[in-house]
Amino acid sequence: MKEKIQKLLNELNNLKKNTLISDMHIQFIYLSTKLDILTAKMPINNKMLQPFGYLHGGATMILSESVGSSLSFINIYKKKNINVFNIEISANHIHSIKKGILFSKAKMICKGNTLHVIKIHIYNEKKKIISFCKMTNIIISKKKYDKKN
Repeated sequence: MKEKIQKLLNELNNLKKNTLISDMHIQFIYLSTKLDILTAKMPINNKMLQPFGYLHGGATMILSESVGSSLSFINIYKKKNINVFNIEISANHIHSIKKGILFSKAKMICKGNTLHVIKIHIYNEKKKIISFCKMTNIIISKKKYDKKN
């Protein structure tokens, strides 16, 4: 089982090449055996700060959506003609932060055939909560999506 989990983490980390996830230096570091929890980390750098020197809320949202969408992806991984799209995300930013490493822990709350609801906690190295988010992902067939576009 450990080998399967490590393989999935490696695949997630390989998929991010040449994407925003890569540009933000997000690394997937933990996946539960039930595939219901995914954790990633992201170092804070100067490009992620707002003009007042604190982490920009948008950077937090990129981390949250990346981990939440990846958790949904892992859960539909074997279905070849399916896409995952985020249709709603909300965040409450509780504490500010200027430097360090952020961790994002996404947990599947509801895993339906067409919708996934995920809660995400963003915290620092001392496990102090920085933000918490809720997101909803839609699971849609590639054929239906391609017809619309």
